[in-house]
Amino acid sequence: MRYAGDGYIHPASSDEIRERLRQLPKACQGYVDVVQLSPMTRKRRLFPLYGLQWGSAVYLYPIEESLVETYYRPPLPQQEIETRMFGGEWSHENGVWRLSWTRESIRDFYLNNILIHEVGHALDTRNRCARDRERFANWFAVEYGYKPWRRRNRSRLAGNQRIDEVCRWLRQ
Repeated sequence: MRYAGDGYIHPASSDEIRERLRQLPKACQGYVDVVQLSPMTRKRRLFPLYGLQWGSAVYLYPIEESLVETYYRPPLPQQEIETRMFGGEWSHENGVWRLSWTRESIRDFYLNNILIHEVGHALDTRNRCARDRERFANWFAVEYGYKPWRRRNRSRLAGNQRIDEVCRWLRQ
């Protein structure tokens, strides 16, 4: 496991990442040559940045060891939706937003959203403008990350009201 920095962890191991990439359809494989588990950076401390794609490389950033992230701005709608889809819980008090995870939920979020989203960027050779590239990567993450994860975990997630609300929103 690569060093994440004092007080930080990588939610998924390199073996889990390799296995998750092998689960993608064959046509979607081979676009990423390396996945780097990066240490905490100054930029990551300031922004809710979990991953980054550059050419055929994907960089995954660590998360606080406490599994609680603190923000001084409200989450963007897309950020709130994506994190709730995988079990992230938002709270707001005195102008401070907190996003809390369990070990399992943050692992699932990284493997089935962040990683797959960044693979979507690597696959996207058609779109040139940033908005269209993000739209494609978001679609790819839902189609090849969230939906298969949801099917595999259907029994465990049954009756989870928040996830059911997100699923209704996705079907609209």
